[in-house]
Amino acid sequence: MSIKIRLSRGGAKKRPYYRIVVADTRSPRDGRYIERVGTYNPMLAKDDAARVTLVEDRIKHWLGEGAKPSDRVHRFLAGAGIMEARAIPTQTKKDKPKPRTLERLKEREEKAKAKLEEAAAAAAAPAPAEEAPAEEAPAEAPVEEAKAEEAPAAEAAEEKA
Repeated sequence: MSIKIRLSRGGAKKRPYYRIVVADTRSPRDGRYIERVGTYNPMLAKDDAARVTLVEDRIKHWLGEGAKPSDRVHRFLAGAGIMEARAIPTQTKKDKPKPRTLERLKEREEKAKAKLEEAAAAAAAPAPAEEAPAEEAPAEAPVEEAKAEEAPAAEAAEEKA
């Protein structure tokens, strides 16, 4: 006869309440059980002491008899310090990039490094000196034109007098 320590549901609709029971694996979930060894009320706050109650000496007795706890009950027992917590399984390799993708990423990184090196080399190289603009000779022609314009006005004034 195979024995399990598991949850048996009670309570009303949408208001669950569980008994932690020792039962034969062939019996139904809420059916016949051998012994009740605790309770679990998920409606209470997580830090509430009455959320999970366990009868530790009877649980240790049944574990010694070979009873296997269900996953949820195993977590309760680990939280109470009765059993070791189960190891968290490692993630599969499906979330890792494939080899071809890794090659492409490596190529992109190399190209980016090459561009940064080129930019650094261009910034470090001295810029070619720009030629200074040549100074232009002062424009003398407009001054002469101004004098020429004044001359006819002066000659006309002399003619009238």
